[in-house]
Amino acid sequence: MLGCGQAKVSSEIVLISYKKDKTSVNTNENGELLVNVSPKDLNKFKNRGWVSYSDFGARGDGQTDDIDNIAAAHAVANQFGLSVKADQGATYYIGGKERTAVIRTNTDFGTAAFIIDDTEVQNRDASIFIVSSELQPIKLETITSLKRNQQKIKLSLPGACLITVTNANVKRYIRFGLNQNNGASQTDIFVADKNGNLDMNAPIIWDFEQVTDITALPIDEKILTITGGRFTTIANKAESKYTYYNRNIAIRRSRVIVKGLEHHVTGEAEHGAPYGGFINTSDCAYVTVMNSMLTGHKTNVTTGAAGNPVSMGTYDLSVNRAINVSFVNCTQTNDINDKTYWGIMESNYSKNLLYDSCTFSRFDAHMGVANATIRNSTLGHMGINAIGSGVLTVENSIINGNSLINLRTDYGSTWQGEVFIRNCVFVPAGGKSISLSLIGGANTSQHDFGYTCYMPDRITIENLLINDSNHPKSYQGPAIFSNFNPEMKDSSYQETFPFVRTREVILRNVTTASGMKLRLSDNLFLFKGVKITTD
Repeated sequence: MLGCGQAKVSSEIVLISYKKDKTSVNTNENGELLVNVSPKDLNKFKNRGWVSYSDFGARGDGQTDDIDNIAAAHAVANQFGLSVKADQGATYYIGGKERTAVIRTNTDFGTAAFIIDDTEVQNRDASIFIVSSELQPIKLETITSLKRNQQKIKLSLPGACLITVTNANVKRYIRFGLNQNNGASQTDIFVADKNGNLDMNAPIIWDFEQVTDITALPIDEKILTITGGRFTTIANKAESKYTYYNRNIAIRRSRVIVKGLEHHVTGEAEHGAPYGGFINTSDCAYVTVMNSMLTGHKTNVTTGAAGNPVSMGTYDLSVNRAINVSFVNCTQTNDINDKTYWGIMESNYSKNLLYDSCTFSRFDAHMGVANATIRNSTLGHMGINAIGSGVLTVENSIINGNSLINLRTDYGSTWQGEVFIRNCVFVPAGGKSISLSLIGGANTSQHDFGYTCYMPDRITIENLLINDSNHPKSYQGPAIFSNFNPEMKDSSYQETFPFVRTREVILRNVTTASGMKLRLSDNLFLFKGVKITTD
């Protein structure tokens, strides 16, 4: 019988039999796993409610490749709703073979160690673990258009669903700069209940005059928990190109908690391909990663789309097309202010992201996040990078970036909504000597990003200490806004794609270590219409 019904590739397929022979794990000519479970062992597993990797022949000696045995254990556990427990104190070696273990039940990695060797990999896109649902996706053929902030869709669903929708005929996020591109198909995600009512805490952000693809992913009612584990990746030695490695834990199921996990990286060289996130969360909702430790990856350089050298983004955390994803009480193994390591996290097409009590090198929203909160956290040299919409809240945190918030220039420095900054300390460039601004970004108003670009409509800053005691001689004090467009000096400048500026900034108890006052900007003309309110 088929042990993982949703599997799409042979590396995930497990064929399980229940003959009287001893429990064994083999492969066939197609690379599929053949697992036999003896009736005696099966009864033992069912009676105790869990299986271990050693039950299926895993050595755990740190040298023998155990991935087939690990995948087999999960396949059998999935069949019977059993949990999985790693053998305490074991060290599982995972070589470059293309094999993915499918997790559909609670898994306790415990104190076990996992060595993931990426020096010789058959398929860099094959995850080590994929956390998936037994619930099947549903194509929604009757939905042909959608409206921004629409509250209901006219259909019935089997239960709450995460819905992803695309209009391939409209391009958004037409990137500018060294990694320029022609944009991506208009994409959105939202949650609907069984009656088609939408969760307005994560609303539709685009008008869809046409829908070219729309899929509902049913949301599991029960929480799946993954606990513990000390993972070490031996880094690849590939050419420094945008050939991302995804030898990771891929979360593709809603309602998942990951806690107590560690991920370390060794063997990074002067060249290497980037990583797409060891914890890679996509096409799901309600995911929490807590009490865990991750690792920033070494920054390598390649040639960008514009033909010039560019540093490659490489990540240990990735969030794409996901809603309500939280990182709680997490940290990283390396110095958050060490610029030889890239920022640890990236996200696209996601809503309601949270950092709470985290110490990370950066928070990042690439292609538009709707609503994000950073609280009780410390962010390192790459700080907060964001474009998107809704409410961006930063509170009770220490920020070490060049700006308090950097609105990414490659996507037009757009945030269509509000920003709240409360009870924070801003340490510009981690204490280095720079002239600084609170809100950084740039937009010449000459590039079509595929949307109107907005600065935050209103920015509220209260109880902020700017630690600018170390500053250059030319320093005139911190600016609220950087000079977003140095060419726009007077009304003669023509904006081809007008950039909508901030309407109001509210300041309450903003202080500086230097004693110098907060200024509006180096470009007073550009921000002449901004209302500054102080209490």
